[in-house]
Amino acid sequence: MGRAVPLADYLGLKGKDLGSSDWILVDQARIDQFAETTGDHQFIHVDPELAKQTPFGTTIAHGYLTLSLLSVMAYGVMPGIEGAKMGVNYGLNSVRFLAPVRSGKRVRGHFTMKDATERSPGVIQTIVDVKVEIEGEDKPALAAEWVTLSYV
Repeated sequence: MGRAVPLADYLGLKGKDLGSSDWILVDQARIDQFAETTGDHQFIHVDPELAKQTPFGTTIAHGYLTLSLLSVMAYGVMPGIEGAKMGVNYGLNSVRFLAPVRSGKRVRGHFTMKDATERSPGVIQTIVDVKVEIEGEDKPALAAEWVTLSYV
């Protein structure tokens, strides 16, 4: 995560725009690696010649590949909590894959702190609204609420 802030400051970020990550290239090599890892070799992801015949005109990233990039996108944007021992994913709400990410495009995450509360002593639950933008396109690739737990 980004810079660490005191817990009171972190809780005060509710409703705040946290900013956007750096752009990440989603090239065919990354798509192919994801296909190998997951076993999802559907032609729209891994066969450029067949994919030319689809409405997308080229291969597209797996939706879950785009989703999996949230962590790396968050590192430079999301603040940490001073003294936190660890943070873990708790879940995702309302995940929607809104537009395909074509091979060769760049994406970035835009983060807004929806809520941060102390669930129990030393456990902070954070809900972040995230949109993954595609460079040069109006429609985002995905939108979701990302829920994490931090242990302080």
